[in-house]
Amino acid sequence: MSFSTLFFLFVFLPVSLILYYVFPKKLRNIPLVVLSLVFYAWGNPVYLILLLLSMAFNYVSGLQIAGYKEAGRTGFARAAMIIAVAANLLLLGYFKYFAFLLETLNLIPGLNLSAPELSLPLGLSFYTFTVLSYILDVYMDRAPVQKNVLSYAVYATFFPKIISGPIVQYRDMMVQIEAERETPPAKIASGVNLFLVGLFKKVLLADNLGTVFGAVSGLEAMSIGTAWLGMVLYSLQLYFDFSGYSDMAIGLSKMLGFDLDKNFDYPYRALNITDFWRRWHISLGAWFREYVYIPLGGSRCSKPKIFRNLLIVWLLTGLWHGASWSFIAWGLWHGAFAMLERFVIKDKLDKVPNPIRIFGTCLIAFLGWVMFFSGSLSNMVHYFGQMFGAGHLGLFDSGFRYYFGSSWLLILAAVIGSGPLVRRLHQNLTYRRGGAAVYISAALYILLLVLCIASMVSSTYTSFLYFQF
Repeated sequence: MSFSTLFFLFVFLPVSLILYYVFPKKLRNIPLVVLSLVFYAWGNPVYLILLLLSMAFNYVSGLQIAGYKEAGRTGFARAAMIIAVAANLLLLGYFKYFAFLLETLNLIPGLNLSAPELSLPLGLSFYTFTVLSYILDVYMDRAPVQKNVLSYAVYATFFPKIISGPIVQYRDMMVQIEAERETPPAKIASGVNLFLVGLFKKVLLADNLGTVFGAVSGLEAMSIGTAWLGMVLYSLQLYFDFSGYSDMAIGLSKMLGFDLDKNFDYPYRALNITDFWRRWHISLGAWFREYVYIPLGGSRCSKPKIFRNLLIVWLLTGLWHGASWSFIAWGLWHGAFAMLERFVIKDKLDKVPNPIRIFGTCLIAFLGWVMFFSGSLSNMVHYFGQMFGAGHLGLFDSGFRYYFGSSWLLILAAVIGSGPLVRRLHQNLTYRRGGAAVYISAALYILLLVLCIASMVSSTYTSFLYFQF
């Protein structure tokens, strides 16, 4: 099920909120787990069985690890942790990477291995990192084991985040799960506002940008300008699609009494690639930092080991996003610039004017998205070739004039919307003034909802880009 569907807006969401609020605060985890399971099973009920089996395995594994640690049997606790982590990664690897592994092995002369056709369960990468956080937090004594199976199920299946995050670490959510969560009107209103902003990003910006990008990327040959236009369109689409989902997820969580940290912080205003990754998909970066980078030694070791640690993290970041050499190339692309900034040009960057730094960071990130959407190395090379003249259609052609002419206003709105200007204007003109201005703000949010509904009724549903991960 997707947040940006009429069924979710007018059936699942209101029914969910009513059921949640009518239950006593002490019992609200019951409807929350049931609703989350229904939400996950809606698209493909078969994978609900897999989800339940995985939940049971990880719940028992957590108890086992904690039991061994309490008994002072640290070796057994470590073995139980390794088994649990390996089992979760094997499950992810089978569905997401097995076919890629066989395709890679088939490059060896004489091999012709066939891979089974598997559909990736929705949100498997996000869910896997969620349960791994639980296992590792228990093992590293960052949080106590969860003996209440219902509370554990809330963390594992919480429907606002199960499919596309944010990836909330167990220790950060544990207290909220066990508390009698308060849902004052101000918090609910804040959640509704954030949800509507996310819906606007997805339906009115990302989907329309995606429509133009789909037409551009479908061209057999492009001029240089058309190819670069396609890169810009996808870069803006991806940002508004994923940040829109995150806003909706965090907004829904507020309506249910949870406070989740933001997942995006205007990444296209970053001053360098390291800063970009402090602002883009923040929860994923935090997960790799806490469970991979720091355990490897982090920055408290020699430069060669720091280099190794960063290389591993960026390689895994690319692989996490997709089973393709183009995703690996994308991860290493970002890793190369992050390490260049850290080891070579760190002091020199501070002397460069901020506008130039922002432009350079966006250029690196946008070029990286070409690797991201290409799907394979051959497609990546082909698209880069078009960007640098391989299409033999010159700098601009009729295709560029048509697609840019029909979308320049949308692109301009997206560029402005990718920064904090709109939010600051809204705050200055409404909430800080108070009084009647607050009602104007409410009217604007209602207008956003009406525009989104009108667009959803008149257009074809488009799933969130990160659903594939």
